[in-house]
Amino acid sequence: MKRLFDFTSALLALIVLSPLLLLLTLAVKLTSPGPVIYRQQRVGLNRRPFQMLKFRSMRRDADRVGPLVTAGGDERVTCIGRFLRKTKLDELPELWNVVKGDLSIVGPRPEVPRYVAGYLTEWEAIFSVRPGITDLATLQFRNEESVLENARDHERAYAEIVIPIKMNLALEYVKRSSFFFDIRIILLTLWGITLGRFFGEPDRRLADEAKRRIVEEAI
Repeated sequence: MKRLFDFTSALLALIVLSPLLLLLTLAVKLTSPGPVIYRQQRVGLNRRPFQMLKFRSMRRDADRVGPLVTAGGDERVTCIGRFLRKTKLDELPELWNVVKGDLSIVGPRPEVPRYVAGYLTEWEAIFSVRPGITDLATLQFRNEESVLENARDHERAYAEIVIPIKMNLALEYVKRSSFFFDIRIILLTLWGITLGRFFGEPDRRLADEAKRRIVEEAI
């Protein structure tokens, strides 16, 4: 049932949003040199690697000249990229990953192999479900760049403080996973990136705590 829902909803979304996808494609292409789509290897279901797709929001080859994570004020982010990241429109190509079966609409966000290599044994259960576009951690860390903004070492702060919080939330999702729980997360995600900006976003206390710890521990 979950896979059928994922496939149908992602395919329908791609069709309905095709005019917007075309406009974003032109915007990325015309505002900075390089490919429109950014492909990055992530680790998915049963630890299988796959190429996750996004609209490119940074300068070409930015991941080769800086950290894998992005903090507020990162000069590698393009002008249109800042808009795409703020609105989460850069993630729309991930719908194709859902159609292919790499991703689910809802599931633990997949990480790059470098960070997965440092995962604790107790986090292994997250690989028993298909990763997703959104999850409990996405609700908390929608503004992840601002969380890492004041870190001295962005990658260390992400690995030591943010990832453990995300993994605990991912494990909570695995335990509570159900169709109706997925629908709730989808609705909260849509609220957060639309009306939530004006009428109050979902609770982000864990993200605020991570930001405080990064500053206090001078990471």
